Amino acid sequence: MLPPLSLASLVIILLPLTWAAPHCALTARDNAPTSSVTGGTSTSGSGNGSVVASAWYAAWHSADFTLQDVSWSKYSSMIYSFATTTPDVNTIGLASSDTQLLPQFVQTAHQNNVDAILSIGGWTGSLYFSTAVATADNRTAFAQAVMGVVKQYDLDGIEFDWEYPGKQGIGCNAMSASDSANFLSFLQELRQQDGADALQLSAAVSVTPFVGADGTPMTDVSEFAKVLDHIGMSSRPPACENRRSHFLLLLPGSSRVEVMNYDIWGSWSSSVGPNAPLNDTCAPTQEGSAVSAVAAWTKAGFPAAQILLGVASYGHSFHVTQSAALAASTTSSTTNGGTNSSSTGGGNSNSSALAAYPAFDKSQQPAGDKWDATADGATDVCGNPDVVGGVFDFWGLIDGGFLTQNGTAAQGIDYQYDGCSQTPYVYNPTSQVMVSYDDATSFAAKGQFIGSAGLAGFAMWEAGGDHNDILLDAITGGLGIDSTAC
Repeated sequence: MLPPLSLASLVIILLPLTWAAPHCALTARDNAPTSSVTGGTSTSGSGNGSVVASAWYAAWHSADFTLQDVSWSKYSSMIYSFATTTPDVNTIGLASSDTQLLPQFVQTAHQNNVDAILSIGGWTGSLYFSTAVATADNRTAFAQAVMGVVKQYDLDGIEFDWEYPGKQGIGCNAMSASDSANFLSFLQELRQQDGADALQLSAAVSVTPFVGADGTPMTDVSEFAKVLDHIGMSSRPPACENRRSHFLLLLPGSSRVEVMNYDIWGSWSSSVGPNAPLNDTCAPTQEGSAVSAVAAWTKAGFPAAQILLGVASYGHSFHVTQSAALAASTTSSTTNGGTNSSSTGGGNSNSSALAAYPAFDKSQQPAGDKWDATADGATDVCGNPDVVGGVFDFWGLIDGGFLTQNGTAAQGIDYQYDGCSQTPYVYNPTSQVMVSYDDATSFAAKGQFIGSAGLAGFAMWEAGGDHNDILLDAITGGLGIDSTAC
């Protein structure tokens, strides 16, 4: 598990906002491709309007992925992760290394006309959100603390990655049945602070709307759309959060939301499944997807035009026997609304297709790449022992021999693209490791969906997970983003 966050399926909803600093106005071309995916969302594309192209910059990976490695010209905003909540409502927590790196991040972003956003919370940093917003006095103090950080570092926005209001996250978070109502009151209080009217505000949330006092998803979240610029959403139960998918909601100034759609299936699941499915209406089991998440939030009163789709530059690994992984099949088959294509690396036809939802051995969790969590004897903020995460970033799949330098399946690696979820799988029959992940094809499909569903844009976890911008270029190509003016 990554130290400061959960990489679960999250959605970020963006509410109306005023840009606080010049930014790169990426636009979608008139002839941008459209997606064939359906699922009850709006079909009006983003057309010629501005597109939000964003990603999270994970500060703890800055030694490997420096600020100079970011393709700034291809983004309109970048989110620095993470600051944390603390027992003192007057204090926003930043590691000593962050106090050095964050000013450099902001300066570099602004030099490239990109908005600099700071994320507060994450998987290990959400312990004290509930108490920070529990009373009127605390809400005022917390709002003032947030604005103090904004002014100190010249930030353009704040993302609240609370995992989760009204639900437990890592295991030792403060929690109250009134969390969602108090969070709304806090956001309204924050908007009243001096300078906050021009601040981008966002929140990371589950793929279903915030829960109410009764513990069930709220049926009306329209009031959040008036104060948030965006929200992030998670698609799986809190106890399973390791990574995250978000919806991004833009508050006053720019009405948008961002849906981070990943960690739908992983080591916590009953079988292998797609990490970040675009669609699940045709799947044998509906665990969540971009299509269902957008439908849930819009039904609860949040406009599709305020939603950003969260996308993942990583995948989850599983130990799967050959007999379970390789289902006898033709090289292409149709499954509930999508064509599955399979092959072996090097372009050779494969006589067996990879099973999309095979059983796996939980006792033999494969290790991921060098950024993956390890069972090193350390514990998290709650005292839970660290465990192997099994996460492969896109570049990690290349380093691990699953993919070639151009992002296609390597020699001897089985590959299948699932036509329902529109995501790929790779399998090494020697090590018996299967990985569900995203590639250029699936990112292009997500870009097309963003346009056809009328969403605001995308945000990728994380910027450093890509390789030579293969994924970034694919989603912007699918969306039809024109970044030449940047």
